[in-house]
Amino acid sequence: MKVICIVQARVGSSRLPGKVLKVICGKTVLQHVAERLRRVKNIDELIIATTELDADDQIIDECLKLNIKYFRGSEKNVLSRYYLAAKENQADIVVRVTSDCPLIDPKTVEKIIDCYLTNHNIYDYVSNTIDRTFPRGLDAEVFSFASLQRSFISASKEYEREHVTPYIYQHLDEFKIFQYKNKIDYSDFRWTLDTEEDFQVIRIIYEALYEKKQEFDFADILDFVQKNEYINAINKDIRQKKLGE
Repeated sequence: MKVICIVQARVGSSRLPGKVLKVICGKTVLQHVAERLRRVKNIDELIIATTELDADDQIIDECLKLNIKYFRGSEKNVLSRYYLAAKENQADIVVRVTSDCPLIDPKTVEKIIDCYLTNHNIYDYVSNTIDRTFPRGLDAEVFSFASLQRSFISASKEYEREHVTPYIYQHLDEFKIFQYKNKIDYSDFRWTLDTEEDFQVIRIIYEALYEKKQEFDFADILDFVQKNEYINAINKDIRQKKLGE
């Protein structure tokens, strides 16, 4: 089965415009995301799915610079963007990651994919995003192309098409889902990039860890932030947007 990781990326952002092209330790956020995902052994191909807007030519320029395959599709109908990107590249299994996760953990993603592959005859969808035990920003969803296709055909609500997977995990009569959980709940940590406060947190982590160990992982980050409690306080009051907002 061909496993394709599709990363949605665009320069438009209501709270932090251009966030995926912000530079940390000499590299863009998008480059950091791509480099970390390239370390995931059970991903066969990485694709950046951006929009057809002129503004997102910047994303294409970055993809060309980094030698990453890209796909252009609808700005708001991200479900169609994912479906058409997966179809064009003959995906059997789709891994969904967003470009605002520059601390995405390769080991965690690899384990979630392994969980899906081991149980693909039982589950249509495996993720760590619904019943959260991992820090926000280590999010990964894995599902079959057949499930994506069914969602593309059936999803009718605007938020179902904007956020790609709600149709799957909100229709338990049609899909069997599984939540991959950590033994300890670290969901109170916020390591995603949506606001200036988030950027401060991620920049501090990178500047502390990246020069010594470019392949730093979840355990390294956790150890650092637990020893420096002020970091978590920087963005602890940021509210994540809800579906439909």
